Amino acid sequence: MHLKILYEDNHLIAIYKPAGVLVQKGEGPEHDDDTLYWQLKQFIKERDQKPGNVFLGVLHRLDRPVSGIVLFAKTSKGAARLSEQFRERDIQKTYHALVVGRVEPKSGTLRDELGKNEKQKRATIGEGQEAVLHYKVLKENNKHSLLKINLETGKFHQIRAQLSNIGHPIVGDSKYGAKEFLPDNSIALCATDLKFITATTEEEKSISIPYPSEWDSFLE
Repeated sequence: MHLKILYEDNHLIAIYKPAGVLVQKGEGPEHDDDTLYWQLKQFIKERDQKPGNVFLGVLHRLDRPVSGIVLFAKTSKGAARLSEQFRERDIQKTYHALVVGRVEPKSGTLRDELGKNEKQKRATIGEGQEAVLHYKVLKENNKHSLLKINLETGKFHQIRAQLSNIGHPIVGDSKYGAKEFLPDNSIALCATDLKFITATTEEEKSISIPYPSEWDSFLE
């Protein structure tokens, strides 16, 4: 796997996660060496010629079929300080999503009670904890809309479930009702912007990437 480093300092490192790659091994049959976590850990060990075990803290995750920015901690201090920012919702997370249909109104807030069906590994609307996101339509045609999404909360499958619930599933997301598929079996959801405060210098950093250009063919 070729690693694309988007940002790095003494305590943190941000990587682009391609769709289809696990951030970290779960309880399934996946191998450690297939994950972004393992690949990055080995890369740092070899690049910096570090003996023994390399510290790498997982601060947040993206679903396997989702692409975008993932931030890791290279030190325990970085892990503690950034984990607190995630916990306190001080970190701003922005996504782009290509969804089915024309979304009305063109901007708004989705607020739902979101739970998790462990057996089916999917989010459920109507019970659980509050999930909030804000969206804005950037482009559209008769069949699809491109949304910019700001997450206020970060729940399991939140964006996927909430958009499906209003009748606009993400392209490629068959788990939540989409009937169109992407060639690589990904879903058209990408984490495109992350704003945070650095671990020790108290600087505000913003990391941004474009959404996948392949989506534009759906909007022509």
